[in-house]
Amino acid sequence: MSKPAPRKKKAKALATPLERKAKKAKAAPANGKAKKAPKAIPLPPFEPSLASANAAVLERLWTVIEARRLAGDVTTSHSARLLARGTAKVAQKLGEEAVECVIEAVAGNRAALIGESADVLYHLLVVWVDAGIQPAEIWQELARREGMSGIAEKAARPKVIARLAKTTKLP
Repeated sequence: MSKPAPRKKKAKALATPLERKAKKAKAAPANGKAKKAPKAIPLPPFEPSLASANAAVLERLWTVIEARRLAGDVTTSHSARLLARGTAKVAQKLGEEAVECVIEAVAGNRAALIGESADVLYHLLVVWVDAGIQPAEIWQELARREGMSGIAEKAARPKVIARLAKTTKLP
C-alpha cells in the first residue's frame, strides 16, 4: 500500500495590503542577497487640541467621509469600505454602536461612554453620507424644533408613521 501524498499547508490570506507588503519585504530577493528593511520614521503621538474641539468637527468629519466615498478606495478607507457594503450594513453598524453606547451609559462607564458616543456620531455621519444628507439639513431641522416642547413636537408628527408601523407605541 502506498503512502498518501503529504498535504500542502494552505497559506494564510493576509488581511491588509500592509501585511502583504511586509511579507514581500521579508522574502529574500531572487539574487539571494538579503534586502535591508527601511527604517521606520517615528511619528509624534496624535494629540488633538481641545481648545478647538467643538461641533464643527462633525462638519469636517462628514466632509472626510464624503471624500472617502467619492474616492472609493476600499483598501485604505474604513468609510469607503463600509459604504461599499450598502445601506443595510451602514445602518446595522450604527445600530451596533448605539447599543454599545447605551450599555456604557447604563454601566456608568464615563470614559467608555465618551468613546462609544464618538463611534455613534461617526456612524451616524456615514448613514447621512450614504443617504445623501448634508449636515446643514439636520441643523435646519434642529433649528426648526428649537424652543418647541418635546411633547408638542411629538404631537405634531404625522400619524401615518404609526399606521405604517401598525403600532401606537411609537414615541
